[in-house]
Amino acid sequence: MQIVFSDKYVDTARLYPFTLTRDAKDIRVGIFTIKEKWEKLLGAQTMPGSAIAANGLVITSNVLPGKELLAKAKKLKAGQAICDEEGNVLVHHAVQASGKFTDIIRVEDSMKIVFPWHIFQLNAKAMELDFELIKRERKKTPAHVSVHISNKKNVFIEKGAVVKHTIINAEDGPVFIEKGALVMEGCLLRGPLYIGAGAVVKMGTRIYGATTIGPGCTVGGEIKNAVLFAFSNKAHDGYLGDAVIGEWCNIGGGTSNSNLKNTAGEITVHLQGKKFTAGKKCGVLMGDFSRTAINTSINSGTVIGVSANVFGSGLTPKSIPSFSWGFDSTVKYELSKALKDAGEWKKFKKSALTESEIKTLTNIYNSKTKIK
Repeated sequence: MQIVFSDKYVDTARLYPFTLTRDAKDIRVGIFTIKEKWEKLLGAQTMPGSAIAANGLVITSNVLPGKELLAKAKKLKAGQAICDEEGNVLVHHAVQASGKFTDIIRVEDSMKIVFPWHIFQLNAKAMELDFELIKRERKKTPAHVSVHISNKKNVFIEKGAVVKHTIINAEDGPVFIEKGALVMEGCLLRGPLYIGAGAVVKMGTRIYGATTIGPGCTVGGEIKNAVLFAFSNKAHDGYLGDAVIGEWCNIGGGTSNSNLKNTAGEITVHLQGKKFTAGKKCGVLMGDFSRTAINTSINSGTVIGVSANVFGSGLTPKSIPSFSWGFDSTVKYELSKALKDAGEWKKFKKSALTESEIKTLTNIYNSKTKIK
């Protein structure tokens, strides 16, 4: 099967700051990105829109594959579209690119990433579905004798992962530790939890579900219901909760985010000058290549753009634009220095800034994204 992902029915600006540097389909939630989930579950190949075969499927790029949606997508015929209860198109047949459908099929289990906080809000359900894929396609290794596990059937330590002197509780959700990951001694891990290839969980780390530690990340301290995409660091003490951290970020030692107002009220999130309600709990939403200084106190519902260098006294502002230098949004992180520093951070993980990344960061520096 061939598939193509479409942003036709998505306001990608509402997924700021994460869609500044990636397509919506490349957002990681649970274990895999949205694109990877669909490819694996359908046995499909993603194609450019102009190259898709007539019998292919067009998938709305922020939609996660639930069981009901997946079953109906596999049976979709020409002229048909699958919509949620509100009539939003989720999947349609490739020959109906015009958006005029002869038959609408409804589903009730749809999951969509409309706003960035939906990434951590849907993380538990996404991880449970991804875990079923892992069990089918990966090789498991027995846990080391020093590891104490509750609900062993829900724990999958892939061959090549190193996990010793650790407590794992998988009673509330699955735990998948990928090959190449290192979990140091004294860690307390609670599912649902994914620790990606090449990730390092430092001594004494406490992680609550539903948390995603993406490939190449290094983490420590206390983490709860957070998604770290890949190659980011929260390597020291401090609290990260109900949060999403992009790629190539660094959270300074002692940094903590608030995820709950002391009034226990609804949390307002500022996205590009507009205000939205995220619910009772929301921590920090941090774009790629951004960093905080040591002991930074991050306000609840704070949005940090791309390549921001965050430092200052007291609580952070609720909105920190891309390329900010400190809390004062009028002071710019100069592009040449930002690119140099991003390259230096990538060297820590034996990588280098690519021409594509340089172009993307330059475009972000010179432009603004508007929300509809």
